[in-house]
Amino acid sequence: MNKTVQLEDLGTKDFKETWDYQEQLFKAILDTKIKNRRENAGLETNNHFLFVEHPHVYTLGKSGDLANLLLSEDQLTAKGATFYKINRGGDITYHGPGQIVGYPILDLDNFFTDIHKYLRFLEEVIILTLAEYGLETERSPGETGVWLDVGTPFARKICAMGVRASRWVTMHGFALNVNADLGYFDNIIPCGIRGKGVTSLNTELDRESVDESEVKTKILKHFEDLFEAQIYQRSKKISKLK
Repeated sequence: MNKTVQLEDLGTKDFKETWDYQEQLFKAILDTKIKNRRENAGLETNNHFLFVEHPHVYTLGKSGDLANLLLSEDQLTAKGATFYKINRGGDITYHGPGQIVGYPILDLDNFFTDIHKYLRFLEEVIILTLAEYGLETERSPGETGVWLDVGTPFARKICAMGVRASRWVTMHGFALNVNADLGYFDNIIPCGIRGKGVTSLNTELDRESVDESEVKTKILKHFEDLFEAQIYQRSKKISKLK
């Protein structure tokens, strides 16, 4: 099993361009698996991890309700935002500046074949990362993602998640609010969940901003530990940072 993961930080990149790129990587892994099955080729499948920040965009999962988008097409344009209905699970969410988006494109045959476990591991990566900033975050029963103050009137989500999987190959992933403009969430019913708020790391820490590169390093450290993976970038392994 190949537990190495190729990291790419795409910087700021259009959502549709990134989605197309994800699909290319996803298809290449599937093609290798099909070749292995048909020809007993014994080829190794690759794993990828993309970091990206998107310009303002709203995305709706395949089972989502369009009524959870509270803007017309003209209003979207006025706010400089775009909208896409996409092929992940979950309902509607927002991506934009100040948010760390992570797209693991993995062959889970290299790790474990359990989508429920995969989602719980992604949540745990974020929970452990935020604990390093002194935040006690948790899961909310029946609601994928990472939350604060679950079970209280002040429950609020800090990280949304939605994935697609086929033949144990994953795509899409998580969106962690670090220095996000939370006003953009007012234009949707986030994840289709009414009566619960959204927050960002800088808001919780009462800081103007948080170092996003530092947060990414912590995410990668916990991802490596939980998935027992080795992350590489440009043919160089990223050493585990304390």
